[in-house]
Amino acid sequence: MSMPVAAIVPDPMRWKALIVIAISQLMVVLDASIVNIALPAMQQDLGITDANRQWVITAYTLAFGGLLLLGGRIADYAGRKKVLIVGLTGFAIASMLGGISTSAGMLIAARGLQGVFAALLAPAALSLITVTFTDSKERAKAFGVYGALSGGGAAIGLIMGGILVEYTSWHWTLLVNVPIAVVAVLLAVKYVKESRATGETKYDIPGAITATLGLVSLVYGITKASTDGWNGTETLSFMGIGVVLLAIFLFIEARSSHPLLPLPILLNSIRGGAYLASFFVGIGLFAMFLFLSYFFQGVLNFTPLTSGLLFLPFSIGVVLSAGIASQLLPRFGPRYVTFAGFCLAVLGLFIFTHLTASSTYWPNILPGMIVISIGMGLIFVPLSAVALFGVGNHDAGVASAVLNTCQQIGGSIGLAFLNTMAAAATTSFIVSNQLAGPTNDALVHGFTTAFAWSVGILALAGIIWVVLVRITKEDMQVNDADADLPAMH
Repeated sequence: MSMPVAAIVPDPMRWKALIVIAISQLMVVLDASIVNIALPAMQQDLGITDANRQWVITAYTLAFGGLLLLGGRIADYAGRKKVLIVGLTGFAIASMLGGISTSAGMLIAARGLQGVFAALLAPAALSLITVTFTDSKERAKAFGVYGALSGGGAAIGLIMGGILVEYTSWHWTLLVNVPIAVVAVLLAVKYVKESRATGETKYDIPGAITATLGLVSLVYGITKASTDGWNGTETLSFMGIGVVLLAIFLFIEARSSHPLLPLPILLNSIRGGAYLASFFVGIGLFAMFLFLSYFFQGVLNFTPLTSGLLFLPFSIGVVLSAGIASQLLPRFGPRYVTFAGFCLAVLGLFIFTHLTASSTYWPNILPGMIVISIGMGLIFVPLSAVALFGVGNHDAGVASAVLNTCQQIGGSIGLAFLNTMAAAATTSFIVSNQLAGPTNDALVHGFTTAFAWSVGILALAGIIWVVLVRITKEDMQVNDADADLPAMH
């Protein structure tokens, strides 16, 4: 049995192809955060109201999260290299339209369009790792690079955003994607080999419509809770419609001959545990960048550039930790490596629950930031590998899309939910202390309340992981030997 596997000749261009995949992933991840730092400047320049400013971020995450499953299927069927190039090209065009925006409507529409092409780009990039790297140790290293960018990309986006806003203008936080995408396309044409699913390649249009509308409606309803409250008519209506549509989607998938989301991908307890953990990581972690950005700029009165640079240790920590995780993964297996990561992330967020209005970067914030960053590297690398465990070549794109969907939808829900909890805590503090308005003490009370919720959410994710993901290093190696060979064209 081992002879055919040993005879596989690795793609000689695989490490150069990884550069293209890395650039693509970095663009997608940092674009969700680069706007956080630029948002005050965008709001002032384009006259965006406080009620509508969130849509500059949410338009991107909604389109991205809502269309990822379909994007994964398109990548599998149409060819992953082709879809990667289309995604990069479209992303560059949408970024250019956003960068030259002269109105709030144009900017928000461009951000939505960026999300559409990111939904093609992300699953194509991740599934290309699976079909390009056939050796378990090499694949672990490739996922190490991917995990470092997934975890550190948000912080890198904040740093880049600060530099660009300070020294150019907010327009360049979007225009910067154009030259990066052009370079990535040229490299992809030369170094990435085409691969696609074999066998039946029909599209599940009813599933695509119900999944996308269901996810968009659910996240929109949760977003409305920040302004209308959890009992608001629109909040409950959109959340209810979203849940019903997603239930219909699962009904369709169970009976479809060519499902958008093959349910066995979810029902496997190992992959299911990885997806569920990824969803809660999105909820618990992604809002951290927003709250710390507000703390740096609003409470400590730092400039956008300084605020961005303060995240640099986080980026470095994730990159170093992801490198360590890629070494530990083949040696110890993913279960306890990642559980250790969850323990560190929970500890770091717990440190943030003790912030006050008089807290400073050192010693109150930096230690927690470093601890979380080390935890994130240990989480993201095995998470990416386990999410694609035992998935054949036919379904590699959709399996990777499920992972990205869990993170993006989790992030969108977490941003809306934790922002609502923070705002409610700030309001309660103002009322109980009979204050005239939101003081720094009131704002920080809101932030620490949100961080306390994050601690509980990430602790739950860690428990889910260690209970469901019962997988050893031997299982990972056997999976490599049994994996479908990639269909290279």
